[in-house]
Amino acid sequence: MEESHVIRSLAALAHEARLRVFRALVVTGPSGLTPGSLAEQLGIAPNALSFHLKELSHAGLIHAERQGRNLLYSVTFSTMNDLLAYLTENCCQGEDCGTASDACRQC
Repeated sequence: MEESHVIRSLAALAHEARLRVFRALVVTGPSGLTPGSLAEQLGIAPNALSFHLKELSHAGLIHAERQGRNLLYSVTFSTMNDLLAYLTENCCQGEDCGTASDACRQC
């Protein structure tokens, strides 16, 4: 992952509402959520949610898919995994730390 893309992704997540939206979509998985469901679940006004969804989409962290009359937003898991891999690439000075959770406890 290029550094500029990492910066764009981290900048998109560096806002309370966008982080909450992203985490809600991670929990939901590939099935995704409609903007209405997200707004209701997170207590975010629909017009503000639209702005935050656009920012997360622009960073490549989420994508929308039309299902009938609805848009379903879901996480782009490949981008999320690339970001995590970039951030942990040199964890423990390149030594194998085991699982990600083990690595976090050791470092």
